[in-house]
Amino acid sequence: MLKLREAPAPSNSPGKQGFDLLISSRDADALKHLNSICRRIPGMQVNTRLVSNGHTDPLYGLEHKPDFLLLRVSHLWREELAALLQHPIQDRPPLLVCGPLEEREGIRMAMQAGARDFLPEPVAAEELLAALGRMVAETHSSSGETGKLVAVMNAKGGSGATLLACNLAHQLSAKGSRVLLLDLDLQFGSVAHYLDVQPNHSHVEVLQQIGEMDAVALRGFCSHFSPTLHVLGGREHELCLPQDVHIEQLEALLELARSSYDWVVVDLPRQIDHLTGITLEQADRVYIVVQQSLSHLKDASRLARILRDELGVRGENLQVVVNRYNKSDPITLRDIATALRCSELQKVPNDFAVVSQSQNTGVPLDLHAPRAPITLALQELSKELLGKQAGVEQGVFKRAFSRLFGE
Repeated sequence: MLKLREAPAPSNSPGKQGFDLLISSRDADALKHLNSICRRIPGMQVNTRLVSNGHTDPLYGLEHKPDFLLLRVSHLWREELAALLQHPIQDRPPLLVCGPLEEREGIRMAMQAGARDFLPEPVAAEELLAALGRMVAETHSSSGETGKLVAVMNAKGGSGATLLACNLAHQLSAKGSRVLLLDLDLQFGSVAHYLDVQPNHSHVEVLQQIGEMDAVALRGFCSHFSPTLHVLGGREHELCLPQDVHIEQLEALLELARSSYDWVVVDLPRQIDHLTGITLEQADRVYIVVQQSLSHLKDASRLARILRDELGVRGENLQVVVNRYNKSDPITLRDIATALRCSELQKVPNDFAVVSQSQNTGVPLDLHAPRAPITLALQELSKELLGKQAGVEQGVFKRAFSRLFGE
């Protein structure tokens, strides 16, 4: 008998209603182990199939072909792989194979059946998640779509742009998107500290080698906060000047990043130069972070004018976020909206203690204080941003990896 049961999965990615993964095995314990690992992937709907007798074809009798197939082969691996080979190539889902398949003949048959990777047992969680991530990336890439670029910038120093960029990136990744958080403050960037990651490589290294990089190399140079959130910024004790980076290098990095991730969130320094300029020109959404003071209002008004009139940022792509909002402040939301010619403002409440603890521990607000008012406000920002993407499938990695086949 073939038994099929569904395991609940986290919320789906934007655009596509998640991916369907079928795990097929004759071993109940192995099936349980693989299922427990795969359920960690955001946006993945995991189905399991326990084969106790009957057909050896893991796809037999399915009404809908899954997006991916994880096959744990048994002692009948020849029959199981031969059954897959009977399906036309276009009807075989991307395949991962694990189990007692040590013979050269078995690996060759697995590759003929379309296996992207073979994972020896005991299957390590990090290897399985990485292999599935590569298959998801390849599938996204084949759509030809590109990811969205979001730029975040202070209207005045210390307004909270880095706080917004880091937490927005984390929330997008937690909803199933693959996200790159890029710190373009070449001298005083702090996103690595905000997320408590230790960069082994810097953005300058990547920029200087960008002509020789593909998506897998880019991913390898990033720090990984989670499987879906990667961070690229500077390292401590390194000094970089803006003139050390050429505009062509940044353009190439942004192009590669957008073809490799669903979202690229860029934390920009408070300045207009060749690096921030090209980023702002290409951004699908620009957030200007302000606070309620005359000095913030003056600088924000000037910045908004430069973005609209000099860099050509369209009004619908420009969003003003009022951080540390206090409704009793003499500078009102109407004052800010009028000065900046912005009909809609987003506001984030002041919660100094929660923010300070989050920053000091390197834990995003969604994890540190999920029900705090500031967290809920930032969640509304991410929902609004994802709402703009409804029905749009984002692009990620081009096919480029090797191992039997490693990351």
